[in-house]
Amino acid sequence: MKKSLYVLTASVLLAGALTACSSGKGTTATTTAAESKTEAASAETTKAGDETKAAGDLEKIVVGATPAPHAEILNAAKDILKEKGYELVVKEYTDYVQPNLALDSGDLDANYFQHQPYLDQFNEENKTTLVSAASIHYEPFGIYAGKTKSLDELKEGAQIAVPNDVSNEARALLLLADNGLIELKEGVELEATKNDIVKNEKNFKIIEVEAAQLPRSLGDVDVAVINGNYAIEAGLKVSDALAVEDAKSVAATRYSNIVAVRSGDESNEKTKALVEALTSEDVKKFINDKYDGAVVPSF
Repeated sequence: MKKSLYVLTASVLLAGALTACSSGKGTTATTTAAESKTEAASAETTKAGDETKAAGDLEKIVVGATPAPHAEILNAAKDILKEKGYELVVKEYTDYVQPNLALDSGDLDANYFQHQPYLDQFNEENKTTLVSAASIHYEPFGIYAGKTKSLDELKEGAQIAVPNDVSNEARALLLLADNGLIELKEGVELEATKNDIVKNEKNFKIIEVEAAQLPRSLGDVDVAVINGNYAIEAGLKVSDALAVEDAKSVAATRYSNIVAVRSGDESNEKTKALVEALTSEDVKKFINDKYDGAVVPSF
């Protein structure tokens, strides 16, 4: 009887021990699963955090531009630059002076609105050392109708508006000369001014107007010679122009619009990325599709 009692007690203790072991094993498994789940969640959070950080780490490239077509073309290059690790910030200007001053002062990394003759003139007048990093596109100058609807109808003393800055005025005068409206001193070409007009049989009055204001002046003059970008902004179509620069003219080859930077920055990483994006096939297609000949890629 005593022996049986011992056996019964031993069985109870053994069962208790086995139950404790089993319970302990189950707790360990549950804890391990929970820990794995927590670690996985932590890994996902870390991954998401890394991605957010990467997105926030895009280096900014700040570029000044006139609204059309320059800012539009820059915006078409934003995704390409994002893939290269850059966030493109486009600052729009409505004149030709401030974007160069902002670039010179370091407020911009580059600007995109002007051609080389204008930049040369600006540097000379302002003692700056801005340089071209690349040629991007060419905008044909056009003569647009104001009060007079064709060049043949221009009367004695008709008013012809042209840009008032030196380089663009020369370009306008060359276009007038190419169409037989005036004659310029031989050899002046890109340096031409009103003083270089040697023949003006109908005594046309050449009215100098700030370039951005030319489209608004159409109602006040007989015709106006307008920069391509300002014509685009005003909704003027190059196909409606009374005359357009020839693609092989000296102006067409000389007046390509450039990306300008401070001297010494021509080959830095930001500039290289910006130029590569603007001269990509995607941007070329955008230019050709959107502007229908009013803007022509230079690359």
